[in-house]
Amino acid sequence: MPEQEFDKKAVVALLNEIMEEELAGVVRYTHYALMVFGHSRIPIVSWLRSEATVCLSHANAAGEMVTHLGEHPSLKIGALLETQKHGINDILLESLAAEKTGLALYQKLLEAVRDRSVFLEEYARKMIAEEEEHLGEVNKMLRKPGEIARFQTSTVGN
Repeated sequence: MPEQEFDKKAVVALLNEIMEEELAGVVRYTHYALMVFGHSRIPIVSWLRSEATVCLSHANAAGEMVTHLGEHPSLKIGALLETQKHGINDILLESLAAEKTGLALYQKLLEAVRDRSVFLEEYARKMIAEEEEHLGEVNKMLRKPGEIARFQTSTVGN
């Protein structure tokens, strides 16, 4: 089946929104890393800083896609919420929600380019896989030791 044209304006808007959300993730994870205290601080801070680096990499990739399409990347940053909750569980719940937002944006991008651009479709699929992996890791961290079943909450989902 020959590839069809995609709505470039809509795709660039999505890519810019992805970039903004990922940049917000850099700030969010950096902030979280500064707010962790207690016996488990060192490994948790290390993980949070690593996630901030991943978000920056994702933001760069989205921006590169925008310029690949001959457009201008956004200079905005996504919404940042300060809940004043800095317990590890609170941070992980907020991270889970943010990762779900990112996943939904990449899924929306995939739908916009499916069967229209192999390049953008493969990019979207790769990012969806990474976001699903991040969601899985956060889900595992929210489980109590010894629990096998996926963590679930009525406000965040599974």
